[in-house]
Amino acid sequence: MAGRIPKPFIDELLTRSDIVDVIDARVPLRKAGKDYKACCPFHEEKTPSFTVSADKQFYHCFGCGAHGSAIGFLMDYEHMSFVEAVEELAARAGLTVPKEAGAAFEKDKDTGADLIELMREAARYYRQQLREHPQAPRAVNYLKGRGITGEIANEFNLGFAPDGWDNLLRVLGMDDSRREALVRAGLTVKKDNGGYYDRFRDRVMFPIEDHRGRIVAFGGRIIDQGEPKYLNSPETPLFHKGRELYGLFHARDAIKRENRVLVVEGYMDVVALAQFGIDFPVATLGTATTRDHLERLFRHAPEVVFCFDGDRAGREAAWRALENALPVLREGRQISYLFLPEGDDPDTLVRKEGREAFLARLRKATPLPDYLFDTLSRQVDLGRLDGRARLVELARPLLSKMPAGVLRQMMLDRLAELSRVETDKLSMIAGNPESVAHPREIRSSSSGPREPPSMVRLAIAILLQRPELARAVSNEWILADLEMPGVPLLIEVLDVIKGAANLNTASIIENFRDSDHKQNLAKLAFWQHPALDHDLEAEFTGVMIRLQAACTRQKTERLLHKKEAGDLNQAEKDELARLLSLKRDNSRLSPPRH
Repeated sequence: MAGRIPKPFIDELLTRSDIVDVIDARVPLRKAGKDYKACCPFHEEKTPSFTVSADKQFYHCFGCGAHGSAIGFLMDYEHMSFVEAVEELAARAGLTVPKEAGAAFEKDKDTGADLIELMREAARYYRQQLREHPQAPRAVNYLKGRGITGEIANEFNLGFAPDGWDNLLRVLGMDDSRREALVRAGLTVKKDNGGYYDRFRDRVMFPIEDHRGRIVAFGGRIIDQGEPKYLNSPETPLFHKGRELYGLFHARDAIKRENRVLVVEGYMDVVALAQFGIDFPVATLGTATTRDHLERLFRHAPEVVFCFDGDRAGREAAWRALENALPVLREGRQISYLFLPEGDDPDTLVRKEGREAFLARLRKATPLPDYLFDTLSRQVDLGRLDGRARLVELARPLLSKMPAGVLRQMMLDRLAELSRVETDKLSMIAGNPESVAHPREIRSSSSGPREPPSMVRLAIAILLQRPELARAVSNEWILADLEMPGVPLLIEVLDVIKGAANLNTASIIENFRDSDHKQNLAKLAFWQHPALDHDLEAEFTGVMIRLQAACTRQKTERLLHKKEAGDLNQAEKDELARLLSLKRDNSRLSPPRH
């Protein structure tokens, strides 16, 4: 698919990377038999249950269930995106990340070190102007008027863009290539006639850092009256406002300490709260909170608290955040809402009430489920039957966005209480993700013997632990007609292994990153079934023989049912005769039972 890293490259990267080295550099490991162990870095424990397998190139915590490849570990531990984790491993392996047509992540002259260095130079220039420019007292007085101390201004690297059309240009735009680079970085604007001018003028400047602490954009607050009050860098090769959050790099240690993150709406809110010792807020950058924002935040902490103004605009922004949050809201993740008194924002309120009062408000933040049902309930009359039906209709498209799991079920139970409709019926109305079959799992409901699903689980587990055994399977197409839970996944795993050379466990599971099967595959990779302690090759051969026999029995039963109904065509009659003859031959060869 365009814009994605090619899967063959991911397979090769995981084959050439050593997960033990990657994790040991961050979490010291000790040898434990053929594996390595440590206390889990993702939850508190005294007895090590975090296991890293050099053979499988996979980690698994038997305490909290955390698991993944080297890519997954970097994403969870270092809070990297998928692309960033791939780039980190590629750099270690001496590989260059390729791109498919249309890929947006490829490093080139627009996104390389030169542009990052240019942003650093601009930040130094703006800081210098805040100290030395003749107009600087206006900016300093503005910050003092907002209650910002010199220490906090220095901590957040605040700067000043003097009034004028070419101040930055004259310092950094020494030649045509540099001027064009300034345009690509979003620092200057190119005129229609070919000239250039500074984008930021007469503004207090807020550097915006990515998760690595690199300056990728700026926000500017106008000093006097004028529009726009706040001006952000445009979208650039370095900066995508739907992914970045102001203050996240600065607050990362505090967020880890607090185990939560506070999302506010403006730079000044972040800076003011930090001055009062509330050092775990971040701000969106002039856009609604996106799913990318939330995924990044949840890699840092399990709880996100949104802080909105109590006016109509704040309520609307809160609802948009809720709609974007539902698809990523699964067990272990919490979202709450803090609505401030109308006319106040975090900056003004913390100065008015103080730190402890503000933290007390935070402790009373409304959980997302309560906010959702309170908001919807106010729109209907729960005393009327049709009012309760309207509540179900309002809630249905929202709950259907949620991933299957305990939290979604509990919210359906709450809706059942309010609407007085049985939960099972609500599950059908809302669309239960657990009941939606994979397209390849849709089969006719013909009768026939059902086999224990553990046989398929065992086959998949063996393949994950000994992928090379897939090479001995030459007739997996036979299984396509087998009606048994997990068979479509078994066929898919076989296809993945056969589609590339020398895949290890991590590479196989990474192929299912965007699949609902990833969690189950990760568990099977460390499944401790008694059969797995024996000869895996012989065990796998036996399982495949039994599965093929089950397939033959089911096919025979289906054809016999069609024969009774008089629906067999000639080809099906011939096939049934062949299968019955095969069954008779096998019964003659089988030893007698006692």
